[in-house]
Amino acid sequence: MLHRTIVWSLGAGLLAGAVFAADQPKSLPGENPTPIHLIRRPAQPLSAMAKLGRDIFFDASLSSSGKISCASCHSPDHAYGPPNDGPVMLGGPDLTQPGIRAVPSLTYLERQPDFSIGPEKEDENENINLAQQAEAGKSTVRVEKSASQTAQSENIVPQGGLFWDGRADTLQMQAAGPLLDRREMDGGSIEIIAEKLRHATYAGKFAVLFGENIYKNTNLLVAEATFAVGRYQIEEPSFHRYTSKYDYWLEGKVRLSESEMRGLRLFNDPEKANCAGCHTSKPSRDGYPPLFTDFQYEALGAPRNHAIEDNKNPQHFDLGVCGPIRTDIADQTQFCGMFKTPTLRNTAIRRAFFHNGVFRTLQEVMDFYNFRDTNPEKVYPRAADGTVQKYDDIPLHYHANVDVSDPPFNRHLGDAPAMTAQDEADIIEFLKTLNDGYEPATLASPN
Repeated sequence: MLHRTIVWSLGAGLLAGAVFAADQPKSLPGENPTPIHLIRRPAQPLSAMAKLGRDIFFDASLSSSGKISCASCHSPDHAYGPPNDGPVMLGGPDLTQPGIRAVPSLTYLERQPDFSIGPEKEDENENINLAQQAEAGKSTVRVEKSASQTAQSENIVPQGGLFWDGRADTLQMQAAGPLLDRREMDGGSIEIIAEKLRHATYAGKFAVLFGENIYKNTNLLVAEATFAVGRYQIEEPSFHRYTSKYDYWLEGKVRLSESEMRGLRLFNDPEKANCAGCHTSKPSRDGYPPLFTDFQYEALGAPRNHAIEDNKNPQHFDLGVCGPIRTDIADQTQFCGMFKTPTLRNTAIRRAFFHNGVFRTLQEVMDFYNFRDTNPEKVYPRAADGTVQKYDDIPLHYHANVDVSDPPFNRHLGDAPAMTAQDEADIIEFLKTLNDGYEPATLASPN
């Protein structure tokens, strides 16, 4: 499977955009001795298009129930993630249809690259630059890549895209999905949605932006509506605030506590937690804050969540990029069981983790990473004969896709786990520093 070398490690050589050299001035405990300036989108009034998108984002009348909007599942009060603690949300005409996957956050998607299958990147910067060019309207040259893994010189991996399976490339495409999904807003059809838009309280804004003829073109009306939702997500600052304690630490404005600093070192340690192997923690070379994802996909073998309605059928398996929702690359079975690596920003406020919401706390998540291979009985259920059912949510013939090479997953049954209980606690404390809304004092003392 994928092997990542983390060049930005903390511990023996702490990095914050550059390696700490021996002649660096001595820093105070918990302080970043090499602060940098992070580039953030300047606060500006929303455009007319984004304001229209805001109206649509909160409009429950577009759903068949008349009770669910985009904001119902992507709550602004919960970092645009789910407001409940269940594994999935309920939708459909009576709000009784359960979803198939946990609701992802809509935050920090403005720099996501398009979905592709190709050589693994050393870091996120190449993808970020492509995303920035695309947002600016510049053309980007895409290299046609093969999904074949016959070339042993480089890892060929899925990367980019939106949703857990990357099936949408733009925020506009992403907004359109839930409108028609029978498990979600259940809009019925483009024609039904368009008719509701024509009679919405904000309907006049379409004519102002596009002219009166927009009402006559059903497909264009809905397309412009979903485009407006995408613009709202890009322009509204609360979707990408970059106001976490860690952001301010990178800028030298706060100090981390002893536990947070230990957690940061462990997070970046390639032989211990190795979280940064997928959840990149360094800023981009040009100063953009880290997104805590490398945009790539992994098969981690999370336990099956029997609370999901579809999983009551023992023949049903959610294989991520191979289906059942996405079907265009189902024949590339070397990727079956892979799901997109999400950002870890604001993850500490979530109450359902992984694509199937099987874990309810960060402690359970850490235990999974720590014990999956050394003590699988702590993670997976047992069969009637007492055997541990490892990787029980992936068909046996796809077990080879599960990552067993990247630490901490390179350990074996009976080995010492990569982390101690204190290590796990410290990493959780660090993850809390990724929550938005931190208010720094000037070089605040450690908590």
